[in-house]
Amino acid sequence: MALKDGNEASTYIIQSQEEEIKRIALELHEGISQNLYSLYTGLGFLETGIEDPHMRSYAKEMATLMERTIQEVRLLSVELYPNTLTTLGLISALKSYSKLYTSTFGILVNFESTGDEKVMSERKSMAVFRVCQEALINIAKYADATNVTIRFTWEEKLVKIQIEDYGKGFDVIEVMKRNHFTGIAAMKERMVLAGGKCHVTSELANGTTVSISLPIQREGEF
Repeated sequence: MALKDGNEASTYIIQSQEEEIKRIALELHEGISQNLYSLYTGLGFLETGIEDPHMRSYAKEMATLMERTIQEVRLLSVELYPNTLTTLGLISALKSYSKLYTSTFGILVNFESTGDEKVMSERKSMAVFRVCQEALINIAKYADATNVTIRFTWEEKLVKIQIEDYGKGFDVIEVMKRNHFTGIAAMKERMVLAGGKCHVTSELANGTTVSISLPIQREGEF
């Protein structure tokens, strides 16, 4: 009973956090991002009217910096909450995120999907998205990889996902002992709370694989 109560409490905390994260993401997308874009277009207009070549060059540099900042804010907004998740589905949301991820980190993300994509509850879809997101961020930070493959296998009652990088790999047991890779524990916990499983395997010089399996249930169920 205590374990069940603990899981329910963790689920409630995560759900509350997601609601607040969603609010912040929408403010970034609809407020700050739009304001930055207005400033960017204004800088471009001012640049055309500057005669001094040095000042024109400086204005161009500022516009380039503003453009990069807009890209970073958009990535942050999608990282916080992918608004395409509920409208277009899990794979579309991950593909949208991956485009920004590639433009930011230079790591190419390849998608493979077998079977027909099934409709899952928003909480289950968000759990998968967060685990994939954590895996991709870890790859950017630690793997020294140039490309990643995300492979979906849709079954009647189960979805399986593999995230494979071709980077330098690591000793999973040693890293877990040192407690450096808290992201692994977070990924596993999210999947357990969603009713699924997450397993991480890695080999030095041969890359890392994150394997996820999650039962598919009717909309409205966790």
